[in-house]
Amino acid sequence: MMERGPTSGTLARATMAYVLAGGRGTRLMQLTERRAKPAVYFGGKSRIIDFALSNALNSGIRRICVATQYKAHSLIRHLHNGWNFLRQERNEGFDILPASQRVPGEKWYVGTADAVYQNIDIIEGYDPEFIVLLAGDHIYKMNYEMMLREHVSSNADVTIACIEVPKADAKAFGVMRVDENDRIVDFVEKVPNPPEMPGKPGVCLASMGIYVFSTGFLLEELKRDAANPKSTHDFGHDIIPHIVKNGRAMAHHFSRSCVRPNVDLPVYWRDVGTVDAYWQANIDLTEVVPDLDLYDNAWPIWTYAEIQPPAKFVHDVEGRRGQAVQSLVSGGCIVSGSLVRRSLLFTAVHVHSFAKIENAVILPYVKIGQEARVSNVVIDRGVEIPPGLVIGEDPILDAVRFHRTPSGICLVTQEMIDRLTL
Repeated sequence: MMERGPTSGTLARATMAYVLAGGRGTRLMQLTERRAKPAVYFGGKSRIIDFALSNALNSGIRRICVATQYKAHSLIRHLHNGWNFLRQERNEGFDILPASQRVPGEKWYVGTADAVYQNIDIIEGYDPEFIVLLAGDHIYKMNYEMMLREHVSSNADVTIACIEVPKADAKAFGVMRVDENDRIVDFVEKVPNPPEMPGKPGVCLASMGIYVFSTGFLLEELKRDAANPKSTHDFGHDIIPHIVKNGRAMAHHFSRSCVRPNVDLPVYWRDVGTVDAYWQANIDLTEVVPDLDLYDNAWPIWTYAEIQPPAKFVHDVEGRRGQAVQSLVSGGCIVSGSLVRRSLLFTAVHVHSFAKIENAVILPYVKIGQEARVSNVVIDRGVEIPPGLVIGEDPILDAVRFHRTPSGICLVTQEMIDRLTL
């Protein structure tokens, strides 16, 4: 079995994790109207970005930078509250890097490569030997130390983490072809007909958006790219294809570094970029043995934990019994004389008497009124569901009132509730 616990490996200690967390996340609809995708809640008490940051910390990396851009206030506040424990006097560091016109003539980050290029001076100030470049909007557990070791042993210019995906899904990814030694011989970004893996029809080898570079090499590539007026200044479109063609690019298979209770289990990596995918990944956590183990103390998911009392279940009379079945219920929740089934309740959700909740992802500080029935929903933070409201039983009415996906999941916000005529 691969190493799973936190490590103090020398490669990780010589590494900076640079997290790109500026994505708009528009496919999550109203969930990202006020917050960036990496700041969206996940798993009962975490945010999406906590997974990449926790992987870095658990891998032994103690210097972390997070580049933010769109609707960053919620994300920055979360990072300040939950990730301010790294100390410079211990040779650690945690920097939040909003787009701030630090390079003459620039304001916003115009591409993923530009989001690193504009902060070259900060990287040079830390002087790391390696950089692990990460996307801040995926759910997975990974030991980056394993990938760092492969990068060094293969003498690579860049090492790219990769995962096998169905061809139908691969058009949303960068896709690579590798030789028998895992050297990347071709790389294409988000094409309609991506190349399949040899011997595996219908399967493609997709980039996870996780890259390892030697710092000196990366900074030279960024400067070269910044001087090219024809470049879009993007890693997937510009930097990586150039290295594949002119340097040594290696593939790291996620199965070698995925942190899981048993190596015989499938690897777990999710892009929760749509309402359906977000709902499904959260609901999956209610399974008896979910594919993503949040209870693994050897690889914890660090986050900002609000001070809340324990969850509370009240009333024990027939027809008015507070209970939750196959559900995750977070601190501060009160389930009062109501039934919660196969659902995930975030912090301080209050469910009032005679309500029925099923297949629901309910974000913090939501109040469910008496006799309400909600199913197959994602309810945004702070929403107050009126007494007696029914969601998830009438597809036509739901589509008029809320954002309803083709698969039948309703996204509910307070603005939608306020427009109702009950």
